[in-house]
Amino acid sequence: MRRSRLVGFLSSLVLAAGTALTGAATAGAAQQAAADGYVALGDSYSSGVGAGSYIASSGDCKRSTKAHPYLWAAANSPSSFDFTACSGARTGDVLAGQLGPLGSTTGLVSISVGGNDAGFADVMMTCVLQSDSSCLSRIATAKAYVDSTLPGNLDNVYSAIRDRAPNAHVVVLGYPRFYRLGTSCLGLSETKRKAINDAADHLNTAIAKRAADHGFTFGDVRPTFSGHEICSGSSWLHSVNWLNIGESYHPTAAGQSGGYLPALDGAA
Repeated sequence: MRRSRLVGFLSSLVLAAGTALTGAATAGAAQQAAADGYVALGDSYSSGVGAGSYIASSGDCKRSTKAHPYLWAAANSPSSFDFTACSGARTGDVLAGQLGPLGSTTGLVSISVGGNDAGFADVMMTCVLQSDSSCLSRIATAKAYVDSTLPGNLDNVYSAIRDRAPNAHVVVLGYPRFYRLGTSCLGLSETKRKAINDAADHLNTAIAKRAADHGFTFGDVRPTFSGHEICSGSSWLHSVNWLNIGESYHPTAAGQSGGYLPALDGAA
């Protein structure tokens, strides 16, 4: 091949390669730009139970306009916002009824789930109504579940999210410690309060590990709730409420805006 023809041939190859790479980059950028919808999944800590201002159409799911997903969407104006989190949801409920809005255009997913699987409500009622030993025994059972069964359940949910929303950044939000320790406080004994806090830490550790293994970001709300636990004098969590038992041990509106929203912002 003559030199002039060789140079021309190589130049054509370089141009073609450059065009292909530019086209791929443009397509990738367009896909990334299009993937800016937000889907909020999970349980009552995501739906906003305890914050009030519930959306009528959400029924028993009690999705609140003061919940952190709603606040984040209002502040960031995603191209779409789907709020499917529901009070009482377990991992199986998320799989069965919350994943529909996920897709290739989903850019952000947030989720809190796992507390109900571990028996959160029963743990708290046992600790409120029964002895220290009964409380500690029930917590031990919950911790055993978190160690043995919950990781597999979380894996199923996280894998399904990634399958359905391949372009999304996923933020897995944890749970706060409930009690400020070492203070004078009516209600549960210090023994119970410490055991409940330890159980929250145990649950968060398990959730954070599974989230990391799936390449998701863990949003730890314990730092933002620090100083605002029950018995702190400035609580962002409802204590037991016999007139509205479902709101017991859930974040207030201030807990959603001051505790959960900054954690989501920081992780998103």
